[in-house]
Amino acid sequence: MSDYLQVTTVADSQEVAVRLARSAVAARLAASAQVLGPATSIYWHLGELGTGQEWQVVLKTTAARFPALRDHLLSEHPWENPELTAVEIVGATDAYFGWLKRTVEPAD
Repeated sequence: MSDYLQVTTVADSQEVAVRLARSAVAARLAASAQVLGPATSIYWHLGELGTGQEWQVVLKTTAARFPALRDHLLSEHPWENPELTAVEIVGATDAYFGWLKRTVEPAD
């Protein structure tokens, strides 16, 4: 498994998405975040097919920091069971990986 992850979640407004991204980066749980949207989403919710607009939050972190980032996003998210996924970053420059790792290391 890679030591570096791209984590995504979604929100129903740009304001909420930016708040989630900013709080995670400010806490050094993610080195950076991008907010993208609005995107049209088609999904199942409570047994019904739905369509709506969402904003995607994309965060970069390490595998070591992922549990804390996941818990943070779940506690700060206004939804009871938000979409929250992580995929490995399998390639990048050594300099980028070094920056990412240094950026999310907890302060002593």
